[in-house]
Order: sequence, then structure tokens, then C-alpha cells
Amino acid sequence: MDIRAAIMADLEPLVALDTVAASDPGRCVQIRQWIDNRTCYVAHTGDAVGAYGVLAYHFFGNGFIEMVMVGERFRRQGLGMALVRYFQACCTTPKLFASTNLSNQRMQELLKTAGFRTSGLIDNLDDNDPEIVFFSRPGIEAPCGIPHENT
Repeated sequence: MDIRAAIMADLEPLVALDTVAASDPGRCVQIRQWIDNRTCYVAHTGDAVGAYGVLAYHFFGNGFIEMVMVGERFRRQGLGMALVRYFQACCTTPKLFASTNLSNQRMQELLKTAGFRTSGLIDNLDDNDPEIVFFSRPGIEAPCGIPHENT
């Protein structure tokens, strides 16, 4: 498995593996923006793109894992954890946040296993499904080539 910055040639495979993109055309636009903004990273095994993640710095100036999406046939193979660990190692701020819906038990388990702890709850983003915010202190010693949006 390898993790690298996404390029525009990855757009189609990312849209194909994204479970939301099939029913929400706005997700395709969002993925394109993440690639254009250089905040999107892909995890691939062999020749196949199996997952992607987004690390941005818009959350009160801190690192924020905006998205981790693993293709259905690649789940339970460690790709999601690999992306989260990569972001922890590469985050350029002393605080790293992530969030997921209360209903997303798998992502909650992944974040807790990666050493994140709960930091708060946001209501009213999705009807009847609060967003749980998680916090971690990243390993800033390895910048990994991830650009900070303010640079």
C-alpha cells in the first residue's frame, strides 16, 4: 500500500469508490475541489485506488481530517487507519481534529484506536445524527510534503 497526493487523474476512481457520489452529484464537485486544493490523498494497493482522505487546515487554524472514504471492497484491510496515521504523522499544526456522525460506529472505533479522544458534539448538521468531534496531538516531526493552506 502507498499513500500519495491525489491528482486529477484520480478523480474518476475516487468518485467510483465513494458511496455518497453515486447519489449526490455535489460530492463529485467536492472531490474535484479537494484535489485542486491539494488536500486530498489516495491510498492504493497495487494498481487500484482503494481509499482517499482529506486533510485541511480550516478548523480554527488546526489540522482537520475532513474525510476518510474507503471503497467497499477494500474495507477492513487497514487503508482507513493508514490514512489517519499518515495524517497524524504529517499534520503541520500541534492539534489535529476529525469528526464523524454518531451513527458511524466504524469511524469512531478507527479514530479511538488511532489515539483520538472525543472533544465535543455538534447538533443540527445532519437531522437526528449529531457530529462527534475528535482530537489528537499529531507527530509534527515529519512534514511528509503536505502543504499547509496558509503557506
